[in-house]
Amino acid sequence: MDRAAAHELIERLKLDAHCLARAFGLEYRSIDAERAGVRRRLGVCYADGAIRIRLFHATTGRPLKYSSLVDTLCHELAHLRHFNHGARFQVFYRRILEHARRAGIYRPGREQSAAARLLAPLRPSPFGRALPPRRAVVAQAPEQLALF
Repeated sequence: MDRAAAHELIERLKLDAHCLARAFGLEYRSIDAERAGVRRRLGVCYADGAIRIRLFHATTGRPLKYSSLVDTLCHELAHLRHFNHGARFQVFYRRILEHARRAGIYRPGREQSAAARLLAPLRPSPFGRALPPRRAVVAQAPEQLALF
């Protein structure tokens, strides 16, 4: 990814950050790309409201998926209200992420429906017999999880 593409990506994140911050009454100072040499974190929120987000995978150098960047953005925005990783932070972070999902900002990889998983062909086994499709946890409602 060249500098122009990275700049465009940060500008897109800034627009999404503005929408999310406004929805939750949050104020940040800036949204910038993390320095190239940073490998231990995906993002950081400083006490002055400056947010930095890493755009590239630490080992491959490839650009991260936009959904991963938005997830990190939501995490860092939550730190503007709760400057820790406690229970209240976790609840608030999930609220921001869910709002981003409803607003079409956060779109993680497409999930296969439960019905499609059940109808999926049997997968091969190294032991010579077919195995059923892998089980997956599917969210049916925010407060319920079902195992298929």
